[in-house]
Amino acid sequence: MHQCYLDSASQKHRIYADRPDLLQSRGLSRRKALLVVATKGTVPLDGEWLEAFWCKCCQETKWYHVRKCDREYQLSLASPELWQQATGVISVQGNPSVSEFTRRQSQCQGHTAVKDFRFVN
Repeated sequence: MHQCYLDSASQKHRIYADRPDLLQSRGLSRRKALLVVATKGTVPLDGEWLEAFWCKCCQETKWYHVRKCDREYQLSLASPELWQQATGVISVQGNPSVSEFTRRQSQCQGHTAVKDFRFVN
């Protein structure tokens, strides 16, 4: 985006396919994709992973879907669907068993978190 180098800020998280349509979108025929998913259940997608990169221009870390094609790499922002296919990553939506209050408090920084508490004399 900024025409600068991105620095890796995480490990590589492999992506797996567990549905035939995911394999079909990567070039397998419908019949072969059905057969592979029926026999193996999940299939690792070679040359694809999720990885966080740090951009020194915008001072941000963003997660990208990385695809290795021959000698070049293609980067695109990681979609929520890809997070469900990856291993070892934390869900973007967060843990569904955590309350909204706890989630909001964990994201507050500094003294602004105090406004959620009422003090009684």
